[in-house]
Amino acid sequence: MITASSHKESGRHRGRKIHVQLALEYKRDKNGQRRGGKRTGAGRKPRVPGRSSSSHKRRPEVDRRHPQHVTLRVVGAVGYLRKPHLFRAIRRALVSVIERHDFGIVHVSVQGNHLHLMCEAENRDALASGLKAFQCSAAQHLNQEVSRERRTVRRGQVFADRYHVRPISSVRQLRHSLNYVLNNWRHHGGRGPSLFDGKLDPYSSAVWFPGWKERTTQDIHIPPDYEPPTVSRPRTWLAAEGWKRARPISVFEVPGESTRA
Repeated sequence: MITASSHKESGRHRGRKIHVQLALEYKRDKNGQRRGGKRTGAGRKPRVPGRSSSSHKRRPEVDRRHPQHVTLRVVGAVGYLRKPHLFRAIRRALVSVIERHDFGIVHVSVQGNHLHLMCEAENRDALASGLKAFQCSAAQHLNQEVSRERRTVRRGQVFADRYHVRPISSVRQLRHSLNYVLNNWRHHGGRGPSLFDGKLDPYSSAVWFPGWKERTTQDIHIPPDYEPPTVSRPRTWLAAEGWKRARPISVFEVPGESTRA
């Protein structure tokens, strides 16, 4: 019979257990390279090959006085955006956010695989929710148009990564951004359909901008066979009046790399 005292007796002669730190070895792949740790090619891959996604850090607060230059990129599976039916889808998405009081899109241009937006928002949350509403609507309409074009149902992701945003806080910066957004097609070669004998990009809100250097009248003429995008009326002083204090923008001006978003 084993008693408590016998346990104590046997414990006196039992050696203390020695703990040994085990070495942590990296697994290696078929080429002999270890898996894990810092190495070339490690980490999360960007959704657009060759282009890094926007940082996933918390975005800074938005000053309601400052317009925001936003860039949105689409996945390659959507295709080339500068087509009449895909531009129609984006126009519908613009209409879906036109009634918002805390967010507005005052200018837009559509390029081959990305969009440039000049937005106004009351704060950071309003900018985020407004862009989310626009992207959801645009994704739905773009998928519908792509499905009709290809005669097969397309669902899923449309926008490639987080939007890139740059606040506009000065008249000089506003001029650069307006030129880059509205004349962006010239930055990419200026080919394809145009308005007024090659002066304005039809896949943008350029027809609504009253500050073109070549404009001879304040009356805005819309060609009868053209449906312009529906954009919000500017509310900030910079977007509504600030451009008047800057050097006029020519319809033939090519944006420089320094103004690129």
